Amino acid sequence: MVVYEESVTHESSWNADEALTAVYTAHYTSMVRLAALLLRDTGTAEEIVQDAFVAMHGRWHRLRDPHKALAYLRTAVVNRCRSRQRHLVVVDKHMPRSLPDEPSAEQAALRTAETDRVIEAMRTLPEKQRTVMVLRYYGDLSEAEIADTMGISRGSVKSHAARATKSLRQVLEQSA
Repeated sequence: MVVYEESVTHESSWNADEALTAVYTAHYTSMVRLAALLLRDTGTAEEIVQDAFVAMHGRWHRLRDPHKALAYLRTAVVNRCRSRQRHLVVVDKHMPRSLPDEPSAEQAALRTAETDRVIEAMRTLPEKQRTVMVLRYYGDLSEAEIADTMGISRGSVKSHAARATKSLRQVLEQSA
């Protein structure tokens, strides 16, 4: 984070290569985790984050405020995750229903029973509610930052969070 902050305070911050190297070093892992939580697929999450960095590099000269590079990147990652989820909905409509949806052996070995319950409960939430919860509790973003990232109002963020909390509570109480 310090490297990134130093790079945006100097005139050289407008050099896309140097600035993005600093942003990449400071934030790549957290962006992959964010995408993985939204997509439930680490491999695809890594691809999306890489694509977002490449796109940001190509548009670096259009970025007016280098301090907003992280917000731009976060928004790009969330939007690309949404696009991927929409694509998967179409793919699922055309997939045979008899195929089982089983997690890999590695995932099963790493998860605890409580984590499995929470993840299953999160899967029942609508996309926007799930996105708000991930950005709030994993990304540790404020309501204003979530609203900016998702392109919705703060009131909508509060509404989605309240509905998601209520739904999660009900699902988790029923499965206990």
